[in-house]
Amino acid sequence: MGKRRKDYPLIEGLHITTLAAEGKAMGKVDNQVVFVPMTVPGDVVDVQIRKHHRRFMEGVVVRYVEKSPLRVDHFCQHFGICGGCKWQNLPYEEQLKQKTKQVEDQLVRIGHLNIPEVRPCLGSERTREYRNKLEFTFADKRWLTYEEIAEGGDIEPQPAVGFHIPGCFDKVLNIEKCHLQVDLSNRIRLATKRFCIDNGYSFHNAKAHEGLMRTMVIRTASTGEVMVIVVFNENDKERINALMSYLQREFSEITSLIYMVNDKWNDSLGDREPICFAGKDHIIEEMEGLKFKVGPKSFYQTNSDQAYELYKVAREFAELKATDTLYDLYTGTGTIANFCARHAKRVVGVEYVPEAIEDAVINSQLNGIDNTVFYAGDMKDVISDEFIERNGRPDVIILDPPRAGVDERVLEVIKRAAPERMVYVSCNPSTQARDLAILSDMYEILAVQPVDMFPHTHHVENVVKLRLRTIN
Repeated sequence: MGKRRKDYPLIEGLHITTLAAEGKAMGKVDNQVVFVPMTVPGDVVDVQIRKHHRRFMEGVVVRYVEKSPLRVDHFCQHFGICGGCKWQNLPYEEQLKQKTKQVEDQLVRIGHLNIPEVRPCLGSERTREYRNKLEFTFADKRWLTYEEIAEGGDIEPQPAVGFHIPGCFDKVLNIEKCHLQVDLSNRIRLATKRFCIDNGYSFHNAKAHEGLMRTMVIRTASTGEVMVIVVFNENDKERINALMSYLQREFSEITSLIYMVNDKWNDSLGDREPICFAGKDHIIEEMEGLKFKVGPKSFYQTNSDQAYELYKVAREFAELKATDTLYDLYTGTGTIANFCARHAKRVVGVEYVPEAIEDAVINSQLNGIDNTVFYAGDMKDVISDEFIERNGRPDVIILDPPRAGVDERVLEVIKRAAPERMVYVSCNPSTQARDLAILSDMYEILAVQPVDMFPHTHHVENVVKLRLRTIN
């Protein structure tokens, strides 16, 4: 039988030695690893253990005995409770060094790959207000912190609009100010919350699946256009119209005002119909003179400025020639495909989401690009030897898969097609390492470039340049 929570130990004077996965840091006691969030190497802390596993423990800081000289002051009032921005107490230059090290470690340790020296992680010019999309959740009761609970007394239940507590689908931290998006986002969210409370709107309870107000998505494009999507749990026309009319009146900055009704138990919106209440049904992003239509369901990199830097690296690594056929697999809304189209003879894009492919086609038309073709479908079903034969053997392939990486069957088809060059863009270097190991018998790695899309987090995007091995 495991220990009861009240029996978990208090560890005094734990030395934090290194950063670990998921934004945590770690130290050791009696040869057992202890993971402690919100600490940095060099901290000496007293830690209350909250979880005790066979091989490691997890705890929280109850006292700083000595603070690391590496530490900097955090800037957000929600730091330490909100699940995001766990590295904001670490200097940005140190964050970039750690991300470079993380990529190198995963490619070598997981993939057992022979790689050149990893280039320094490409930093983001903006480390605050860099996101173009945030999703906020409504909850009928806000999350109470450990400190509030420890103080005791009666705490009146209050509704919340904010972010999920990590690992808890039904617990939401009320957010007063988020530094990830321009302040207009905060003003829209807070005004919506006030209106709903003043007018008796019910907030969602995830366990009971009751309450009108469910989620809100705010997208702010680099062009200055703003999209607001409000998701309701039921089709209460009168209350929906009242709230949407209020937002239209109060915020002239909103260029696309949309709502959806999602009465399902889960939050997925892929099968829900977006209803444009006011303005356009999309916003426009712009990159290097190209325009990209972004709809309510469109995927677009959430850091617009860094997306441009990322795509420039991918295009440079592709070494495109005017005679090349390029395959852009996991093309999304065709951003990379259209970004590279002027440098290739033909571009073939494939993506799972049909609506994304519709946007990809529109984005080509919007920019007068006529050398692209797009296909929708599950990658492992679409990419086949017959598909390659119909569309022509690729000279170059750019891969930009989701976190799970590339299906092995797709990798085998790619190997049979044997493009001369490949570029693998990944938001998860560990699955990237796995896939690169499968390709390593045919392809050598020429360059590795991490790109920081999410400052103050442990997340890192990585771009790898591959070339077909010469057969002696």
